Amino acid sequence: MVDLKAKSACDGLLPLSKGRVQLSEVDQQVIWTVAPLKGQQAAVSKALKAAFGVGFPAPGAVDTHGDISAVWSGLRQAFVLGANPREALAGLAAVTDQSDAWAIVDLTGAGAEDVLARLVPMDLRATSFAPGTAAKTQLNHMNVLITRHVGGFRIMAFRSMARTLAHELAETMGAVAARRGAV
Repeated sequence: MVDLKAKSACDGLLPLSKGRVQLSEVDQQVIWTVAPLKGQQAAVSKALKAAFGVGFPAPGAVDTHGDISAVWSGLRQAFVLGANPREALAGLAAVTDQSDAWAIVDLTGAGAEDVLARLVPMDLRATSFAPGTAAKTQLNHMNVLITRHVGGFRIMAFRSMARTLAHELAETMGAVAARRGAV
């Protein structure tokens, strides 16, 4: 009989540090896509707030309470991380388990903005992309969801792109460190 072993998306790739920037995998959380049924967004927000302390996020926003986050992920769609909202949203939203489909990494440290400035076609400086903000964008050729928190950035990419995500970030971290003379 085959003995299967669960591995994280970035198993053997992370953590790593180059210069003053660190890249680490976020422990796998449960991730659920929530898409309110027509006319039910306010009811979904109220139900999420009652059950988990987070509301359905506005476009480009993140709502966090403890270890649970609701992250805007597209038109009338959000990810709920850290909790299973299926029962709380019965009859109000389409709810799908996405837990195994994503690689999640944190990019932190002085220079994290500089790394992403070379890879992402949008302004992620704190003056434009404050903590509690989310954006669906490209990181080189990959679709990603980026959120900003006080310590840095959380980046979500499809699990199938985990190796490429780690490689692209590591290479750019090295280039930023070399430019600063901090290799």
